[in-house]
Amino acid sequence: MKNIINRILIVLSFIPTLNIFSQDFLEKIKFNFDSNSYKHHIEILGSDLFEGRGTGTKGGELSANYIREKFEEINLLPIPKTNSYFQEVPLHGSIPLENSNLIIFSNLDTFRLAHQKDYVIINTGEQTIIPYPLEISFCGYGINAPEFDHFDYSENDVTGKITMILNGEPNSDDVNYFNGAEPTIYSYNDVKNRIAISRGASGTIILPNTEIDNSNFWMKLTNDYSFEDVNLLYTPSENFSIILNPSTAKKIFNILPNNSTQEISKIMNEKKYYLSYEGNFHERDFISRNVIGILKPDNETKDEVIIISAHYDHLGIGPNVNGDSIYNGVLDNAVGISALIELAKILKQNQYLLERTIIFIAVTGEEKGLLGSTYYTDHPIFPLYKTIANLNIDGIAYLDDFNSVIGIGSELSQLEQFLFSTANLLKLKISNIPKEFFYQEAFNRSDQIAFAKAGIPSILILDGIDYSNLSHQKALEKIFYYNENIYHTPFDDLEIKINYSAVEKHIKFLTYFIFQVSNTEYEITWNQNSPYNLIRLQTKAEKR
Repeated sequence: MKNIINRILIVLSFIPTLNIFSQDFLEKIKFNFDSNSYKHHIEILGSDLFEGRGTGTKGGELSANYIREKFEEINLLPIPKTNSYFQEVPLHGSIPLENSNLIIFSNLDTFRLAHQKDYVIINTGEQTIIPYPLEISFCGYGINAPEFDHFDYSENDVTGKITMILNGEPNSDDVNYFNGAEPTIYSYNDVKNRIAISRGASGTIILPNTEIDNSNFWMKLTNDYSFEDVNLLYTPSENFSIILNPSTAKKIFNILPNNSTQEISKIMNEKKYYLSYEGNFHERDFISRNVIGILKPDNETKDEVIIISAHYDHLGIGPNVNGDSIYNGVLDNAVGISALIELAKILKQNQYLLERTIIFIAVTGEEKGLLGSTYYTDHPIFPLYKTIANLNIDGIAYLDDFNSVIGIGSELSQLEQFLFSTANLLKLKISNIPKEFFYQEAFNRSDQIAFAKAGIPSILILDGIDYSNLSHQKALEKIFYYNENIYHTPFDDLEIKINYSAVEKHIKFLTYFIFQVSNTEYEITWNQNSPYNLIRLQTKAEKR
């Protein structure tokens, strides 16, 4: 609570220096939100015809073309010197085949593991093959974290071995030790894999910490890993990494989910286990597209740009669930890309009031690892150091009229002050992500993190769980139900009920927020303690 009060005091002390709009200026903004137009976008992008908008699929191409047509109709400018709205993103896709051969053995037993029944492979492709047997070494959570005085590799030489590690991180009630109940970056599988490789390991086996009979967990996990693994064509090769079915871990090693790290170490030290993997894959190289439209103000006074982004891709066609195999992604993120289009239309009508260039980017490959946004920051249309902010749109208020907003990542930069002042204009409160959700993870889960890693102050603005017609508990129940039963399933489709008044209110908030960022006289910077501050200073020094 003390931290929240301090943040509010800092914001209030800054507000008098902000360019808060006068009532006269507000009345000049033409906010003509067309709910029928917005609804039409969703009905098109979320339809079965678009086949879930998978990256590198027919549905993905249809989506990119639809967005391009809308940008043209709005009269946004194409990418300079190209006369095109498309930024081509070179990608590589890989799908493991059923005849892949994974063997784990000891001097007594040999186990041939079936893909998706016994394991799922995190990284795919020829680089994951283990052509001759390598020893398996257990290394706790696979974490070396000096700041928490935790070193799983201090007594383990894993050079040339396969490292078997628990998922997650040590349980803690102390916020000073692995952030207590909230996860740190050390809980991410890709971070664990990088740490293992840095210690000389040839690959990793992740052991989920879940009940063995939790078939729903394994079913959801195998569904998640049923889709094509896609990376930027120039991404460095990844090493072997799998997630092992808990029931398979019991069968092979006699390891149970409630075993301590000491118990598992003892089991693994009783006899040596080895692994080999001959993977067979269907691989392809292909092009997907970011769709980019540019809005130049009539009286541009600042040689700087603002990026408004939203991802248009979803999962495409996948495992059949109750007779449906099209993962339409209406809330993730047809609603967001539709908001991007309508925002472009509104800002175009008001371009004489803007002072900075606005870049609208409909990015591809978010679901595959933020590929489109990462490619843009690697190949920016405008210099990174002249890009003062990114507002990412991933999801839009749809449940009910809301009384507060949440700024994901707002505490990292001075964008927080614009969040507060916009809320003040619209008489809304600022709230935090409820304790039932993990705050730190939220900023890392969509395209805003890709722009942040390039040094651009970034934010994602969501509706708070503070509704006019829903109790807090009822709202939580609806969100939990969506996360457990709808998210990344074929049921995120046009049957979802959307409150279009809430959508309009959310887009109005984003409109006012963009105007404030566009017209401010002050430099927008990361806070001194932000991990992205040094990157920003570097891009400015290098004029990159």
